[in-house]
Amino acid sequence: MSLAIVPFRPDHAAAWVRLNEAWIAEGGFEVEDKDRKVIDDPQGAILEHGGRIFMAERDGEAIGCCALMAMDDGGFEVAKMTVSPAARGLGLGRRLLEACETAARAAGAPRLYLETNSTLKPAGALYRGFGFVDLPPRPSPYARADVWMEKRL
Repeated sequence: MSLAIVPFRPDHAAAWVRLNEAWIAEGGFEVEDKDRKVIDDPQGAILEHGGRIFMAERDGEAIGCCALMAMDDGGFEVAKMTVSPAARGLGLGRRLLEACETAARAAGAPRLYLETNSTLKPAGALYRGFGFVDLPPRPSPYARADVWMEKRL
């Protein structure tokens, strides 16, 4: 079995949509307007604005993803992170975060930021274990967001 974290390619587009729609539904959430923009147009919504997308592959099949979305302060928002249920427990979430942090540091970013939901316990544990700390509540384009975190770089 071959596991790899690779940059997003156009042939990942269908997997990007499938993976993101799946985790949103699995969490019991609705696909929101900002989700739709990012899911339907990763090139225009993320990559063309200085962001990055990483895909986790097992034997060449996309089984996970994570985006870095450029922020106005020079930091990056970690967004749309998921690993398919059948591939959880392989350390891919941590490897996706490591790829994000490496790219953000290379870009000179001062921080990583993310918004999540408190019901996503494994995600919260992963983020905290990776060095993210909780922030006070703030406005969000996501109705589901009730946890805000950052990692200073």
